[in-house]
Amino acid sequence: MIIGSILEDDSYEKRNLLTPETIKKFIQLGFNVNIENNFGRFLNIHDQDFKNIGANCIERNKVLKLSDIILKINCPTLDEISILRENTILIGNFFPHLNKEAINKLINKKVKILSLELLPRITRAQSMDILSSQANIAGYKAVIDCVYEFNKAVPMMMTAAGTITPAKFFVLGAGVAGLQAIATAKRLGGVVSATDVRLASKEQVESLGGKFVFVEGAQNLETAGGYAKEVGEEYKRKQEELLKKTLVLQDIVICTALVPGKKAPRIINEEMLSLMKKGSIIFDLAVEQGGNCIYSESGKIVEKFGIKILGYKNVPSRISETASSLLSRNIYNFISSIFDKDTKSLKIDENDEIIKSIYIKDVLN
Repeated sequence: MIIGSILEDDSYEKRNLLTPETIKKFIQLGFNVNIENNFGRFLNIHDQDFKNIGANCIERNKVLKLSDIILKINCPTLDEISILRENTILIGNFFPHLNKEAINKLINKKVKILSLELLPRITRAQSMDILSSQANIAGYKAVIDCVYEFNKAVPMMMTAAGTITPAKFFVLGAGVAGLQAIATAKRLGGVVSATDVRLASKEQVESLGGKFVFVEGAQNLETAGGYAKEVGEEYKRKQEELLKKTLVLQDIVICTALVPGKKAPRIINEEMLSLMKKGSIIFDLAVEQGGNCIYSESGKIVEKFGIKILGYKNVPSRISETASSLLSRNIYNFISSIFDKDTKSLKIDENDEIIKSIYIKDVLN
């Protein structure tokens, strides 16, 4: 089989789904690999490096037309769909309900769509979990970007002129991104606290050296799949009071709170912002789904009440070499798990728990 991948929209996306490491592994499995010319330009990898390990560097349209399996980070454009052959297998990160027109065209063209952001949270799928691997990178990068914008030193320093107190970090949401943000802030010498509607997060936060802040008397708001549930009005009221007292003490706030399939919860309001210290930094990792902070804007840095609110889009792409390395391993782990060595083809078993979750085969309304 021929596996292929092309460059994405470079104004937004600088990650790749294939790296030299995984291309070697795919070739060892028996695949031929087609990639677009200049494929590694954002990863500091030249075409000759890819050719040396056996990849074919060809024109973009030829990759789409000649490959049996196409790897795409984002949903294909209508032009790209027009080039794909029937029965092509498309693997990537497509968010079907946000891209209904494109998904329906793919289904009508008999393209098999495997959308990996829909993977179930089970042990067997952990090594394929593209959302977790990229959230990890986003949590790390958010802290680094905040420290860059922050106009003070982060760690405590004992000097002859006196002591510099450490910066205080607060993390909203202790999922994968939040936990990595906590760990990174602690490594840099910050004092870290965090909150989450899932009380099970308390142990994880404290194991990383953070203080867990929670709404007194709250129930555990966690789905069976390990995600956060939407909270009720009473919880929101108590949370607001807690955050007013907490945010006024903070220097850097990392927002990561998301509810699957819904708009991000609006947690930091105007009153809370007005109470914060001037010069504080907020990084809203939820900005592309509406944002946790009232004034965050996708793709922009906004300043209100003397506070910088960072709303960078596609944060993992800002550290594309590491992000691509993890993504490509996720992809390899998935494909190798369904690769039939006898027939040298992919076995798409619709009764398998993983395939059942990610296989988009019905037209969306």
